[in-house]
Amino acid sequence: MSNIKQTLKFFSPLSITVYPSHGYGGCGTDVLSEELSPSEAVQYMDEILAAIEKEKLPSEGDRGLMVYFYDDQALSEKIYSLHPTVEEWNGKLWGVMVAEVYGELTKAETAKLLDYITGQLSDGWGEGFEQRPIKTNDGEIFVSYWNSKDFFIKPEQELKQGAEARS
Repeated sequence: MSNIKQTLKFFSPLSITVYPSHGYGGCGTDVLSEELSPSEAVQYMDEILAAIEKEKLPSEGDRGLMVYFYDDQALSEKIYSLHPTVEEWNGKLWGVMVAEVYGELTKAETAKLLDYITGQLSDGWGEGFEQRPIKTNDGEIFVSYWNSKDFFIKPEQELKQGAEARS
């Protein structure tokens, strides 16, 4: 196994709902929520990053979500860490999983990692994260890495090359 560490990023669309704070009555009244577009969501990047930071558990240490990966010991050693974040790309806010990997991942290893990431976003880390409100100046927002109508998760290179081919 190579001891050269490289960083891989995997992008997915976000679903962000905002519950405005401007006077829709008190407790128990139906608050109108609205879905933010990925370009509108960019303005909340700092608040979302702070919320992601708060989600980190001391037991995860430097490895992040890889501490919960038990499927494949060899792959667990090859993938040093996995951390959720958000990034702006092409004027839009994206959900990103950042993996630090020793050497290169094979297609099969990448597929296994993507399966694991999808599980973390839908049932694991992401399920808890999307249920916690993030306070902003405009009200509370809820961020889901999973509930996008067009959910996918793609390696950074694949996403960005595909975009260049279309433009």
